[in-house]
Amino acid sequence: MDFQTFRDSLANAAPPAGLTPALAALWWDAKGDWDMAHERAQERDDAAGAHVHAYLHRKEGDQPNANYWYRRAGATPSTLTLDAEWEELARKLLATAT
Repeated sequence: MDFQTFRDSLANAAPPAGLTPALAALWWDAKGDWDMAHERAQERDDAAGAHVHAYLHRKEGDQPNANYWYRRAGATPSTLTLDAEWEELARKLLATAT
């Protein structure tokens, strides 16, 4: 799936089938459901989930917790706007999704 298709899917009531948990978390976040996004980010203990988890805690304003999750993901804490970080993560995860 490409980025535009992913973004267009936000018009739907449910995420597209076959998304990784990290991509599903970003989808739910874009729909405004932080709690569902947080649940999806925690579904799999991997770098992608940790990176989205970091973004979500940054979004909620909990930078110390976000920093912990950035470390778990092996990523540098983002200084981008939240919208730009969301897009960067989505593009990265879509490019590596199988």
